[in-house]
Amino acid sequence: MIQTIKITKIDEVLNLMIEQKHDPAIQRYRSSFLYRGLPNVDYKLETSLSRNCKKKQKNIEKAILRNFTKYAAIDDPKLVDSIWRQLIIGQHHGLPTRLLDWTYSPLMGLHFATSGEDLTCMEQHDSILWKIDIEEMNGLLPDKYRETLSEEKAYLFTVDMLQHLVNDLEQYDADMDKDAMVLLEPPSIDQRIINQYSYFSVIPAQINDIEQFLNDRTNHTVKYIIDKNLRWRIRDVLDQMNINERVVYPGLDGLSAWLKRHYYVK
Repeated sequence: MIQTIKITKIDEVLNLMIEQKHDPAIQRYRSSFLYRGLPNVDYKLETSLSRNCKKKQKNIEKAILRNFTKYAAIDDPKLVDSIWRQLIIGQHHGLPTRLLDWTYSPLMGLHFATSGEDLTCMEQHDSILWKIDIEEMNGLLPDKYRETLSEEKAYLFTVDMLQHLVNDLEQYDADMDKDAMVLLEPPSIDQRIINQYSYFSVIPAQINDIEQFLNDRTNHTVKYIIDKNLRWRIRDVLDQMNINERVVYPGLDGLSAWLKRHYYVK
């Protein structure tokens, strides 16, 4: 079941930033959570493929990936060998895919919950920070997937690990059905992925409503609703911590977006 928590005080945000548990095996503190920030409380957990292709996404997905690979292989010849690389590289460059973006950093999640829209909207509506538990999600996986993680002593799948198990979306969908989804760590193809601490969930075709899946199959998922009157306050804290567009999108575009917001007059 999804737990919904309303955040109305800055102290409640600070608690999010240090939410870790002690691991006696290594005598260190670690987090098992991934985060996804959305700037509008009305936005749903939805893939870009679903938003773009709607009910025809299952029929159109193969054509999208086939044509992307055909034209993009000149820049990345490895695309022809891996469906997972096609999805990741495509998603990274704005292609509609079944991947859903997450980050390991709560600060980065809060950045996306307090940016990415017209600045005049910041105080017009609440925003959202989603949190899922990696260990809980991995526990839903079929046996052979969990065994692979155990054998590799891994927390999440890499492209190579997943490709060794399955390199076909139809087989992946059959394996997952409506009961599970893989969490995938992308290769460090550029500084943007590294800076954003990015991960993806690979949504099976049978899961039509991601939020319903999380509500039915998980107990540790949290939907934090950030009060609209707190958004600028959080935004200013993040800027002081150097969590901003300049870091999230390295290059002149990110620099310009950061300066535009930094000098915005309310």
